[in-house]
Amino acid sequence: MGLQAVLPGPHTSRPHPEHRRYPYLLRTLEVVRANQGWCADITYVPMRRGGLYLMAIMDWFSRYIVAWELGNTLDTGFCVEALRRALTSGCPEICNTDQGAQFTSQEFVVCVEGAGVRVSMDGRGRALDNVFVERL
Repeated sequence: MGLQAVLPGPHTSRPHPEHRRYPYLLRTLEVVRANQGWCADITYVPMRRGGLYLMAIMDWFSRYIVAWELGNTLDTGFCVEALRRALTSGCPEICNTDQGAQFTSQEFVVCVEGAGVRVSMDGRGRALDNVFVERL
């Protein structure tokens, strides 16, 4: 019948202890237009042999996937590449992520702030703070 157990994949949201964490800026914000806020997350995609990591960036208002990238390791490079691609189509006011090491890395934060975007991060263990991209 093709039934298969659903098991959680590798943990992708572990923060690096030396990286700065930013406050959650979307808590009381009423999002009323596109590019007001973006959210991003990484998920594990199991394959026949091993797996891949999917990083997606979504517009908070329209739920449109602005950009995505696949990676075979949890390094920061594929996340920065997806962000750069997303920034070619628009520029949000806020970019919200979890506190994973990829998103707290200097390379990612510099790319976000260099575009004039404010960095926002979910509270620790608060998946509902980034609910739209989590549902993806």
